[in-house]
Amino acid sequence: MKFSLTWLKDYLETTATVTEICDALNAIGLEVEGVEDPAEKLAGFRIAHVLTAARHPDADKLQVLTVDTGDGAPLQVVCGAPNARAGMKGVLGLPGATVPANGMVLRKSAIRGVESNGMMCSTRELELGDDHDGIIELPDDAPVGTAFADYHGSDPVIEVAVTPNRPDCMGVYGIARDLAAKGLGTLKPIAIPTFSTSRAIPGAIRTDDPEGCPAFYGRVIAGVKNGPSPDWLQARLKSAGQRPISLLVDLTNYLMLGYGRPAHVYDMAKLQGAVVARRAKDGEQVLALNEKTYTLDAEMVVIADDVQVHDIAGIMGGEHSGVSESTTDVLLEIAYFDPARIGATGRKLGLSSDARTRFERGVDPEFLDAGLDLLTGLIVELAGGTPSEVMRAGSPPSDPKVVAFDPGLTLRLGGVEVPEGEQKRILESLGFAVGADWQVTCPLRRHDIEGPADLVEEVVRIHGLDKVESVALPRAEGVARPTATPQQKLERGLRRAAAASGLNEAVTWSFLPEWAAQHFASDQPLWVLANPISEDLKAMRPSLLPGLLMAAKRNADRGAASSRLFEIGRRYFRSPDGLSDEKPTLGIVLAGEKTPRGWQQGKAKPFDAFDAKALALQLLEAAGAPVANLMVMGEAGPQFHPRPSATPRLGPKVVLARFGMVHPATLKAFDADGPIAAVELFLDAIPAKKGAAFARPGFTPPALQAVTRDFAFLVPASLAAGDLVRAVQGADKASITVVRVFDVFAGQGVPEGHKSVAVEVTLQPGDVSFKDAELKAIAEKVVAAAAKLGGELRG
Repeated sequence: MKFSLTWLKDYLETTATVTEICDALNAIGLEVEGVEDPAEKLAGFRIAHVLTAARHPDADKLQVLTVDTGDGAPLQVVCGAPNARAGMKGVLGLPGATVPANGMVLRKSAIRGVESNGMMCSTRELELGDDHDGIIELPDDAPVGTAFADYHGSDPVIEVAVTPNRPDCMGVYGIARDLAAKGLGTLKPIAIPTFSTSRAIPGAIRTDDPEGCPAFYGRVIAGVKNGPSPDWLQARLKSAGQRPISLLVDLTNYLMLGYGRPAHVYDMAKLQGAVVARRAKDGEQVLALNEKTYTLDAEMVVIADDVQVHDIAGIMGGEHSGVSESTTDVLLEIAYFDPARIGATGRKLGLSSDARTRFERGVDPEFLDAGLDLLTGLIVELAGGTPSEVMRAGSPPSDPKVVAFDPGLTLRLGGVEVPEGEQKRILESLGFAVGADWQVTCPLRRHDIEGPADLVEEVVRIHGLDKVESVALPRAEGVARPTATPQQKLERGLRRAAAASGLNEAVTWSFLPEWAAQHFASDQPLWVLANPISEDLKAMRPSLLPGLLMAAKRNADRGAASSRLFEIGRRYFRSPDGLSDEKPTLGIVLAGEKTPRGWQQGKAKPFDAFDAKALALQLLEAAGAPVANLMVMGEAGPQFHPRPSATPRLGPKVVLARFGMVHPATLKAFDADGPIAAVELFLDAIPAKKGAAFARPGFTPPALQAVTRDFAFLVPASLAAGDLVRAVQGADKASITVVRVFDVFAGQGVPEGHKSVAVEVTLQPGDVSFKDAELKAIAEKVVAAAAKLGGELRG
């Protein structure tokens, strides 16, 4: 929000400098984002007197001027303005000055062979107006040689970031109130011009939606004369970044920016029948002031007459009933709308405005009559006309919140001791009513006050947050205890393990487009937000893979040959009782080239399902999962290709992870080029480590050398090699330490429907070496274990 120093001083009697005001604003929680000083933009521009004006020898539309800048020797300037003439006074930009409108740095140069020492300027070039038909003409008494910034007057513009919980500061008057409470001056009372009224027009306005529009006030003013606004009004609107339009429109904007109270003015000649605040009808349309047509629904509040909708209530007026220079009779509208309804309408239509910003945060319900009178008085004073009595439909909220406050809470919560008298002064200066028993009545404009802690915040921020002393937190004796939870330790360990595996950590949105979330939704319902930050980020993610797939696609679109991404975060679901259910997860996406092309392997090699499997098992082991006991089964989900995908499980039901190649349909949905491998570890399903010691036990190498034996089995083609490995390893757990597949073959010599799987079995003797009989017995156990799976030892 922007405002000029002059505008602030309209409401605040103060001698404080801009620096002091900015320091005070920052101290009370109204962050100053910047200060624009027009004097800085106008540096290098002086008042100059044109002594002579002659035709340029080589250009019909240019003149060669001789100008006096007050420094003695006149300067020669080439000018193309049609109004440039001898004897006039204007504004000269000297060499080295920067033109505010376009950033051009002026310098001494030759124009069509004639030397020019600067430029005579128009109002548009100095950003003082839109006129560009000629150069600025100053009065005859303008002092030659004076800096134009000093002559014109420099009015600094302050830009403040107002947080959403402070709608009372969405007007300059509210900011002045806070500064006055801080002690930077005296708040001036609102001056409402006097005017006389005629009788009201019965039935001219009404509200048919008391929930969406509890209060709808209006007043007719007949015989107004619309036109350009006076300079003082235009200057204030320009300082706020508003473009002056016409007197009537500018006054409504002045009321909104100055007092935080949006209002609207209708041309009575364009209205038919009563003006009504009501619910829109499904499919009803309105052409708004931004020249766009919006389709409405029955949840939206509109202002309409007997024929059509004229206003999206609380957001933007309609093109049909706007005022123009020919307007003579107007209807002023000032209302109180339900903040939640305005916010929902704005989001649904994708429509933002200054009015919406104020209404959805909550305007002052007590300022309807005063605001209408203030606007009426200004219109009568500047545009003439005869106003009617106020017409009221409904009533705004009028029950103030009363908070029981303990002054001692300021020290306990705020950490600073403030005398009770000073606390009372601060609260009363902010508009609170403080009773003798410290029952504090909150002004209706302070929607953010909910309890005593909020009052402490008000006292402390005005008293001074810089006065809160730094105090060390109490600390227990001895060595500090670890504060990380088991879940945090698990995630830290996995993060390090994933990074050590060559993966790059990504942080993606927890929100997804509904189509992306639906593609990865399981049997649990999606968690869809009612108030999303964007329609494209509406659903909470049921998987980490959609965000990683979109990140990999963005990388590929920007020329990245390979993406190895992982993320540790939460998946979100709606539980049966309607609450949010969060599940910690680790997601991995491997896209592009695994190895680039080279002289050794030739073409670039893509990632495959075995890369995903290796990462899944490696990270499961890092997480403490009993990898040796896991079953590897199918059913990774429809997002994965059915063949090169699997789910490591602890038993048939507890799924610890899923991995494999992403299904072509999923790649198409995300517009990603394949092949892409993916992994997802469900950290909530991994059993916690039991009795884990602080340090690992020391490693004692075996006393005797291990023995290896090779076995080749004919097994059904459908049998997973992992199942065979587990069966062989379980044949003699005391002796068999490692089982490793070293060959898989199907073809000549192998019966159809079968394959040959060769495994290397490592046997570790204990205190004494194996004897031939013992080795034979172990081999028989291995063959028997394989036979249970349909395996047959090859001869």
